[in-house]
Amino acid sequence: MAIIEVKNVTKHFGPKVALDNVSLDIPEGKIFGLLGPNGAGKSTLIRIINRITIATGGEIYFQGHPITEEDVSHIGYLPEERGLYRKMKVGDQAIYLAQLKGMSAREAAVELKKWFVRFEIQDWWNKKVEELSKGMAQKVQFITTVVHRPSLMILDEPFSGFDPVNAELIRKEILRLKEEGATIILSTHNMESVEALCDNIALINKAKLVVTGGTDEIRRQHGQDNVEIEFTDATMDRKSIVVARPEVNAKLIELIGQGVAINSFKEVIPRMNDIFIKLVTEEE
Repeated sequence: MAIIEVKNVTKHFGPKVALDNVSLDIPEGKIFGLLGPNGAGKSTLIRIINRITIATGGEIYFQGHPITEEDVSHIGYLPEERGLYRKMKVGDQAIYLAQLKGMSAREAAVELKKWFVRFEIQDWWNKKVEELSKGMAQKVQFITTVVHRPSLMILDEPFSGFDPVNAELIRKEILRLKEEGATIILSTHNMESVEALCDNIALINKAKLVVTGGTDEIRRQHGQDNVEIEFTDATMDRKSIVVARPEVNAKLIELIGQGVAINSFKEVIPRMNDIFIKLVTEEE
C-alpha cells in the first residue's frame, strides 16, 4: 500500500517548470530515496507534499485521500535549510516545536529527554542554541522532526554537517524508526546511504521523473550484465577479472587451461552512484 501517491503533479514558477507531470508511489513502511541533481525538482516535490507550496496541476494523496492540513500533522519534515531560534534554550525550543505537532508540553519533555540521552546531548538542555556546534544543532533538529512519532518522515539531506560517527548514528536511528513502522522519504546526494538504507528510489532530473522502483531491481536493470571471476594463479596470488556474461564459459576454460584455481564467479551489480551518473548524463 502506498502512503503517498503523487499523481501527474506539475509546478510552474512563472515560465520555469519545476515539476513536469510527475507520478510515483511511496510504499508504506519503507525507506524511499528521492534522488536528483541540484535544481532537479526534489525540494519542490517535498514542499508540495508538505503543503508549503501548492501544485500547479495534479494531486497528492495521503493514505488514499487527497492530502489535507490535518494529514501534514502526521508528517515529520527535516528541511535542507536548517534553522533554530538562536537565543532560545535548547530544551524550551524543542518542546515548543513538539507542541506545534500536537504534543503536550509534559509529553514532549518526557520524550525529548529520552532522545537527548540517546544522542548524548542531555547536558545541553538548558544551553542556548547559539552555543551549539553545527552537528549538535543538527541532532536537535533531527530529534524535533521525529519525536512526535509521525507515520511519514521526510528527511532532506539528513547527514549534512555530520562527521562519520554521527552520520552512522543517524543511519541507525533511521533504520530503527523504519522497524517501528515509519515510512521515510530520504532526499540525499549520499549514494552510499541510498544503497545501505533505501528499499525504493525515484530519480528526478530537469523536472521529470527518470526512473522509479525497487533499489535492487533498478541496480540489476541498469547493470552491464558482467561477471567477476576470482581465481588463484600459479604464484598463489588471488586475482579477479570482469567479463561479459556471454564470454564467461570461454574465459573459464582459458583460465583452467592456464592451470589457475577458480575461486568464484558472481554477477557484477553496479553501484547506485554509477547508475545515478549514467541516467543523469543520458538525460543531459
